[in-house]
Amino acid sequence: MQSTQVMTAVVRRLNGHATLPSVALPPMEDWTRQVRIRAQWLSIPLGMILLLATWELVVRIANYPQFILPAPGQVIMRFWTTLGDGSLIGHIRTTLVEALGGFGLGFVVAATWGYVLAKSPTLEKIVAPYVVASQSIPIVALAPLLVLWFGNGLVSKVLVCALIVFFPILVNTIVGLRSVDPRYRELMRSCNASRWQTFTMLEVPFALPVLFGGVRIGITLSVIGAVVGEFVGAKEGLGFLINVARGIYDTPLMFVALFTLMTIALAMYLAVALLERSFLSWRRAR
Repeated sequence: MQSTQVMTAVVRRLNGHATLPSVALPPMEDWTRQVRIRAQWLSIPLGMILLLATWELVVRIANYPQFILPAPGQVIMRFWTTLGDGSLIGHIRTTLVEALGGFGLGFVVAATWGYVLAKSPTLEKIVAPYVVASQSIPIVALAPLLVLWFGNGLVSKVLVCALIVFFPILVNTIVGLRSVDPRYRELMRSCNASRWQTFTMLEVPFALPVLFGGVRIGITLSVIGAVVGEFVGAKEGLGFLINVARGIYDTPLMFVALFTLMTIALAMYLAVALLERSFLSWRRAR
């Protein structure tokens, strides 16, 4: 009976039910905090406007031709043209499928191996040198081999993305699992908790903050992996679009593809940040 009560206390603690009483901020501090938050949100559009104005000014003063540095208006017009004929949507869809597929594969494999290596320091000492050595090989050098072995379709691009995502998630998984307080492990053992209960109630909550750090890095790297794979060999995708634009000196189209890639990476990063905020809300309540 006492074991059950202790286990309940551990679970409540890990899930954030043991919360501290909230403290109301003084009116002046609360007003200052709101102003700071609004200023942070306003800085994004203001920074974008400043960037576009500087860009336009540089083009006008230096009188660059379009194939060297197009004006912002020319890039916007090219964006609407490409969006209107539907080709940009197709390229975005292809790159997204490759990036998300590669990230999913890399995450599953890296998280699984990370758990195994975190549980077995001896195995980690054997495997770690090979994993670290593999990271010295540029992904640009591996991509042609993968395209040669698996063709220039979806499989080779997913594998490129998975390889580039693998290492940061692997390391963060190991670090996160080993950050568990040994006292909590002892408490779970004293309560006769099963391995599954220890994993779900103790290890996952403790590892998630560190793991999400690796996920943030990996989700942006997956976009890079997709583009690298498309550079080597592809029939569609934003990397393919950049190659085509470069071949015909359509610099505005290159800028369209580059800005689209930036937007995709930022959107995926923000999606992970929101997911992290949702999963780790219990930490803020403590």
